[in-house]
Amino acid sequence: MNELILQEDRRQRESLRLIASENYTSKAVLEACASSLTNKYAEGYPGKRYYEGMEVIDPLERLAIERAKSLFGAEHANVQPYSGSPANLAVLLALCEPGDTIMGLSLPAGGHLTHGWKVSATGIYYNAVQYGVRENDHLIDMDQVRDLAKQHRPKLIWVGHSAYPRVLDFPAFAEIAAEVDAYLAADIAHVAGLVAGGAHPSPIPHCDAVTSTTHKTLRGPRGGLIMCRKAHAKAIDKAVFPGLQGGPHNHTTAAMAVAFKEAAQPSFRAYATTVVANAQALAEALVGAGLDLITGGTDNHLMLVDLTRSGISGRVGAKALDRCGIELNCNSIPFDRRKPFDPSGLRIGAAAVTSRGLRPEHMPMIAGFISKGVSEAASNDGQVSDAFAERMRAEIAEFLTEFPAPGL
Repeated sequence: MNELILQEDRRQRESLRLIASENYTSKAVLEACASSLTNKYAEGYPGKRYYEGMEVIDPLERLAIERAKSLFGAEHANVQPYSGSPANLAVLLALCEPGDTIMGLSLPAGGHLTHGWKVSATGIYYNAVQYGVRENDHLIDMDQVRDLAKQHRPKLIWVGHSAYPRVLDFPAFAEIAAEVDAYLAADIAHVAGLVAGGAHPSPIPHCDAVTSTTHKTLRGPRGGLIMCRKAHAKAIDKAVFPGLQGGPHNHTTAAMAVAFKEAAQPSFRAYATTVVANAQALAEALVGAGLDLITGGTDNHLMLVDLTRSGISGRVGAKALDRCGIELNCNSIPFDRRKPFDPSGLRIGAAAVTSRGLRPEHMPMIAGFISKGVSEAASNDGQVSDAFAERMRAEIAEFLTEFPAPGL
């Protein structure tokens, strides 16, 4: 097992990691995750536990809560969700009844499974209505959002995404939610670090509840977070425990507290700003290399490449690039004519490479690697030769030696 972990460390150091939902944590976050805190059970909440021996765990969780509230300006925070999907389900459990109508951005348009997509529990136990993006520019169709809300009168509206490259208009969503007397919940799993760092608008003033993962752009451990108005605090806490979960993962809670403190530093604000600058520079360079981008660019940390004109699918492109040491993922694009498991797009993120210290001037080099790999695959029935892949891997590993991977 130790050898496998060392192999993964090396892979993360030598690969160009562009998966939009991944990042590097600090050594301090890794140390908290690997601490003796994992040995302790802690069902319940600080001061109201079902176990003894809480003299360390209770203040630890309170510290994580206070740091989350301070970082985002929230009235209440729950740091116990195991990840983002349980956090989203807890919000629905707290604010809705089974069978209630909910609204969310459709998965093909860039939404997330847990915003009511039909294969998710959120689409099975709730009457899910999906809004989308406009066909001409692939931006969220706010007229459609308003029309659907007035037609279906949802109990809750989700605003959030897993593959949407533009800023979300939280005030506009709040206005629509108020018109139909619906709760508004934001899922900021992808942009939480940008929000914390002032590089993306905050949903906190506009929403009843806000959920997030604590990894991705926030650079914390694999955990979940719910923030809400005080009026919903009791219902949210009850939905998390005992509604969905047993004891929280204390080592993760500690690592979250570490990450929240790191994200409150001026250096993190600089990081968040650079993430967006890098993403925009990479998007511009990809367009310059002849690739097509959904919406033509990005306002956040991610972008979607449409490979339709290249003649290969997103899955084929992602597999070929992975062999070359470029790690990203295939993704559906709006109005995709291909199937979800073999879509037309690639999703690319700039958060992890920014954590390594890369800046906008380095993005044309990355775009060149991607373009070269896609062109090679497109010219060879979706394949790249062993020799080509080895040359690319060596070139990328050499390029990355100037940029140490945090925590490794």
